Amino acid sequence: MQIKTILATVAVSWGAVGVAQAQVGNPTPGYPNRPITMVIPAAAGGGTDVVGRVLAEELGKRLGQPVIVDNKAGASGMLGANAVARAAPDGHTVLVSYSTPVFYAHHMFSKVPYDIRKDFDFITQIAATSLVLMVNDKVPAENMKEFMAWAQQNKGKVNYGSYGMGSPGHLMSAYLSDSRKLNMTHVAYKSESPHIQDLSAGVVSWGLGTLAAAQGQIKAGRLRPIAVFGPNRLADLPGVPTMAEAGFPDPEFKTIAWFTMLAPAGTPKPILQRLEKEAVEIIHSTQMKARLQVFGLEGVKGGAAQFRNDFDASNPIIEKLVKISGAKQD
Repeated sequence: MQIKTILATVAVSWGAVGVAQAQVGNPTPGYPNRPITMVIPAAAGGGTDVVGRVLAEELGKRLGQPVIVDNKAGASGMLGANAVARAAPDGHTVLVSYSTPVFYAHHMFSKVPYDIRKDFDFITQIAATSLVLMVNDKVPAENMKEFMAWAQQNKGKVNYGSYGMGSPGHLMSAYLSDSRKLNMTHVAYKSESPHIQDLSAGVVSWGLGTLAAAQGQIKAGRLRPIAVFGPNRLADLPGVPTMAEAGFPDPEFKTIAWFTMLAPAGTPKPILQRLEKEAVEIIHSTQMKARLQVFGLEGVKGGAAQFRNDFDASNPIIEKLVKISGAKQD
């Protein structure tokens, strides 16, 4: 009885609670034992970079090791993704990616240097974003009705940008041009940051992008948001209607872009579970939700199982959009 009493007393002390949490909450003793590299397959300054750096900061605090962001842009995101696929599966290298290299690449390219299902372990989706149709201040359009009238008057002369061939921005822009017979020309950029810069400068007339990357240019008046491609309006753009509200009810205009987290295949399950647990808790924290909302993003349900379900469910829609856009490359 005395032993039980002593143990009970110790268990309620802060010191014992801390030990208990360490034993139960950290099923991977010794991990991580060095800094973690978070590969982002996009240039600094874009939406993926913003999401990744916010997650890296919080994840580093929880894991007790710095999480170092490594931007590896190029080849529609496949350069960075492939680097992670070939990395040691020990939990010290992870991929935080936008949709293209994860959801779209295998529909677009006959030769993808990795297989998402075989070469990666899914950790979680981090956030989702609806894309915003934006024009620069040289385009005389305040809404979709005016935009369509301008596009019809300039049929065959209008160009639009995207943050990569086969990116969600490209596929949905191409669908708008094709379905409304606007005969627009696509200009692809390596990542979102240079796309937004050229859109603001008038090199391209319009494009779809994340609020995370375009917010500064919108506030400065160099970009004008016209409509939201997604199921709901964005909290930070309450006056900008969805495409459905603007008279374009096509389900293709409700497609969202995901930000996801993956690890090299073969990463030990306890490490994957630790990363999933910490990431999901971060995603649903009040602080993270507030930070994501500033950039027009929202946290998702999260977890590896939901990630796999959404991956499978999205394939038919993505396949259709790729065919229409002409993004398929042999």
